[in-house]
Amino acid sequence: MPGYIVRVRLEDFFILVFALIYLGLWILGKVKPLKNPLFWIVVGYLAVGAVSGLVAIFIIKTIPMESVHILKWALHWARRVEYFFPLFLFYDGFKNRDYFKNLILVLTLVVLATAVYGFGQKYAQWPVYSTMNREFAKGWRLVLTEHARVPSTFAGHYDLAAFLVLVLPLTMGAVFYSRSLSGKILGWSAFISGYTLLILTASRTSFLALAGSIILLFGFYIHALGWKKTLVQMLIITVFGATTFLAFGDLSGRFSQIINLSKANGYIANNIFHLDQKTPQHYVNISDQLALVADKTDIPPVPVKSRGSGSQGATGEESPEFLSPPDVYGDIPDLFSSVDSNGVVTIISKPRQYSVAAFTYGLSSAIRFDALWPRAIAGFKKNPLLGSGYSTLVKVQVTDFTEAESTDNDYLRALGETGLLGFFLFYGAIVYAAYLIWKSLKTREFYEGKAVLAAVLVGILGLLINATYIDVFEASKVALAFWGLIGASIAYGKTH
Repeated sequence: MPGYIVRVRLEDFFILVFALIYLGLWILGKVKPLKNPLFWIVVGYLAVGAVSGLVAIFIIKTIPMESVHILKWALHWARRVEYFFPLFLFYDGFKNRDYFKNLILVLTLVVLATAVYGFGQKYAQWPVYSTMNREFAKGWRLVLTEHARVPSTFAGHYDLAAFLVLVLPLTMGAVFYSRSLSGKILGWSAFISGYTLLILTASRTSFLALAGSIILLFGFYIHALGWKKTLVQMLIITVFGATTFLAFGDLSGRFSQIINLSKANGYIANNIFHLDQKTPQHYVNISDQLALVADKTDIPPVPVKSRGSGSQGATGEESPEFLSPPDVYGDIPDLFSSVDSNGVVTIISKPRQYSVAAFTYGLSSAIRFDALWPRAIAGFKKNPLLGSGYSTLVKVQVTDFTEAESTDNDYLRALGETGLLGFFLFYGAIVYAAYLIWKSLKTREFYEGKAVLAAVLVGILGLLINATYIDVFEASKVALAFWGLIGASIAYGKTH
């Protein structure tokens, strides 16, 4: 669609091919998706999403009766169908014990490969391909600046962090799952490298979600296996986790408003590990814009006075200082175009205006408090039962065509787009899936696969925590992996 940032990717065609094969097998009676315990909940959610869109178009008019707006809504509905498909594919395909074991092996190797590429981006200027805006999404080859956060092979650092919240407990589960030394070494390698990569994303919410997940996971292992078989692993993770948190990346700096960690962080990173990263001079120009996602742009908040972009005014005197939020480092004006009666276009610049929330919390949080969350609530109020429809929450005016959608809170997004019905069906599917996995853990003796099923369960809880600040279930690589893993785990839990 003209002007839209979301693009079709190669993975979409792979999924389409498998969906057609699966449909053929369904017709032949080889697979039976109706036996999936989540089938009717998912179908109900998709039906609510469709009805919500029809109501938005024909009754409450939150989606204009124009092809481009209707097509965008249909795209978002179809994306939900795509995201749910692995739930059924994996449910029918991973009932065999060896298949499930291979799935965990593949995910462990994916974590290792993702970490290697992420470290290359951070410390060796390996290329970054970002979809943060439409221009970058065309395929610009970029590199990270000193404080930019690592996306590895993902669309952004938040997507990567959310994926790691889901799969890192699995790598620890593989340590307990595997009976061989090589399997345990592989699990430890993946966890250590993946955890370090999470630190380099500087995502506070994801870090807290993972920390909570690992604590719960070890609580289960202590209950099932006893202290003696888990104490060594707990000590390793505690010491390594604390050291890496202080030594690598900027995450500890983002927590510094709560606990002053700057001195310890600086000493360990620079004096012990010598990790003062340098960006080669010839890369600076091409990567300047990636500094927009740097850690320092999120650190709250003491308002500071900054100089204007020009050092002198028309009279030759220095331009006055302006009061700005702590994460604004230059007086970059807003630009507007004006067309006179002769068709001559004039560019007009005006000083930027900042909200009280921006001065108090920084721009990262302020955009949620001032715009994204209130608009989601407004969408919910327009139709509390069905919401205002997919892709309607970012717009200021109904007729606006936005280039991307984000609420940065998946719960508010679900309420705003699909109302109470959609919210309870979507999260009902997740809660019911967690219950089924918990049920298989609760009613069986401990066995190797049970260690991984417990890791899947805490991964679900971790993503639910993450969803308070990020749209994790709309991020394609997270959503596809999540629902596929859910399907495989439910099937495996029922047969073992």
